[in-house]
Amino acid sequence: MIFEERICIEASPQDIYSLYTDVENWSQWDKEVDYSHLMGEFKIGTKGILKPSNGPKSQIVIADAIPNKHFTVTSKLPFCVLSFEHHLQVNGKVTQVIHRVKFSGLTSFLFGKIIGKKIYKGLPSTLEGLKKRAEHNV
Repeated sequence: MIFEERICIEASPQDIYSLYTDVENWSQWDKEVDYSHLMGEFKIGTKGILKPSNGPKSQIVIADAIPNKHFTVTSKLPFCVLSFEHHLQVNGKVTQVIHRVKFSGLTSFLFGKIIGKKIYKGLPSTLEGLKKRAEHNV
């Protein structure tokens, strides 16, 4: 099960990616996050903690990261992996930002139904928060 939203931001991929790598401050632009913390550098394999506003605290792992292009954070659920993908694509003077949420594994359909729709409902406001923060910092 996959959910996706897009937005165009008048900021460089570098400016936007710097907001992503500042994990401690995700809650400043993403109202769906109470708090987040990485236990090390922003690179593949680094673990952290994320507490969503409407859910339990979860362990996260940076599963993929190419600076200023994209990164993926994963979290394990029972028999399911929840992946949050973040992609940046330059389009003239703006950057198209794509946030994609994927559920994979034996119970992916169940978790997609239970929490996927809640996450999907929050994606537009998360992207708007990122846009405001990125354009304000330029």
